Amino acid sequence: MTVRVRIAPSPTGNLHIGTARTAVFNWLFARNQEGTFILRVEDTDQERSRSEYTENIKSGLTWLGLDWDEGPFFQTQRLDLYRQAIQALLDKGCAYRCYCTSEELEQMREAQKAKNQAPRYDNRHRHLTEEQRQALEAEGRKAVIRFIIDDHREIVWNDVIRGKVVWKGSDLGGDMVIARIPETDEQTFGQPLYNLAVVVDDIDMKITHVIRGEDHIANTAKQILLYEALGATIPEFAHSPLILNQEGRKLSKRDGVTSIDDFRKMGFLPDALVNYMTLLGWTAPDSTQEIFTLAEAATQFTLDRVNKAGAKFDWDKLDWLNSQYLHKMPANELVELVIPYWQEAGYEVNLKSDRPWLEQMAALIGPSLTRLSDAPKESHLLFGETVTYSEEAMAQIEQEGVKDILKAVLDSTEKVSELTEEMAQEIIKEVTKTFKVKKGLIMRSLRAGLMGELHGPDLIQSWLLLNHKGWDKTRLQGVLS
Repeated sequence: MTVRVRIAPSPTGNLHIGTARTAVFNWLFARNQEGTFILRVEDTDQERSRSEYTENIKSGLTWLGLDWDEGPFFQTQRLDLYRQAIQALLDKGCAYRCYCTSEELEQMREAQKAKNQAPRYDNRHRHLTEEQRQALEAEGRKAVIRFIIDDHREIVWNDVIRGKVVWKGSDLGGDMVIARIPETDEQTFGQPLYNLAVVVDDIDMKITHVIRGEDHIANTAKQILLYEALGATIPEFAHSPLILNQEGRKLSKRDGVTSIDDFRKMGFLPDALVNYMTLLGWTAPDSTQEIFTLAEAATQFTLDRVNKAGAKFDWDKLDWLNSQYLHKMPANELVELVIPYWQEAGYEVNLKSDRPWLEQMAALIGPSLTRLSDAPKESHLLFGETVTYSEEAMAQIEQEGVKDILKAVLDSTEKVSELTEEMAQEIIKEVTKTFKVKKGLIMRSLRAGLMGELHGPDLIQSWLLLNHKGWDKTRLQGVLS
């Protein structure tokens, strides 16, 4: 059997972390089994679907490295398939037209609520005669298509992740609506609803494994009944755990959860984010291994190592993973990623003439970065002719003899056209000898004069970067004036 899996997002919003994690699991399983990963866009909700969301989903998957083998397929281009399936179900007596009004359904729910019963459709139109049906249509009532669910039926499947799952037909809410008929044409079927469309698609695309979140378990019970009614092979199901917040509740936007596009803007790397999502519910054979590429994870990924328990989203863990990737990134790659953040912060950079300087800057701050968005904060002391001096730095500068030391450094610097690391070290060495002070005093004083702070990135490298622009001299002159 050739494994065929799919990710089927709805374009009613941007690609979310939950959908993306499901895509990761599907992709990893497909690659591990040398199977096929399919992208299907479930856009039958025409009122809420937007083309910009479709593009966001595609770009988000691409950014994460989740390339698809087939698709994207769009449900709105497959309506004839759904209509054929609906007609087949009607012909078999597995479905029927229901003419209940919204007012009748509301009254039904209120009566059930008053009796402390779970809301459900009472199947009142399941056995309408032709005469009753015509009478209801004569009243101007519009129909929906309902699929018959036997309350006495027990639906059982062996979930690849969760083991044996059992659902009673009586817990599925009565006969379910699978399609609506448009007001303009009583002879055709309008928009199919989710459960019908997804089953028809999975049958047509020969999906072998449906890997999705556990919030779909009730849908799976309904869909198994549809597979059976349509005479199709039922795929294997694997319901992954939900992503939870730190309190153990289902993750929501209130927890600061954002779309994949927002994670990108926040300064996370795709490799780090997809690495983290892989760990949200799956454990590698070597449980101590936490850092791996998609390709590496694919060689190890199996569904039997996906946890049943919910996976708690941990911002600190994501930040740590992201920092590991940033710290190992070559400066020539890192600079491309941080330049937009520098520009957004208002720092003026010339991408042509300043390129070597910017790479040196990236190399200097790289080990301090947790997110790409930290770049302006980590490098702000290195941009501009002037800085704001902290109280701590001013206290250092005002110590007896420190300004004389800084003037000596400035005089030595002005004698060279371009400062090198060796020259900088030699200047510090000579000033130390001349003033007969410890090197630490020179370094603290120079950092205070150049950076306006007593803590920060490597002093010599910072000095060289400032010297490239001549800002080191300007700053020291300002301190001494």
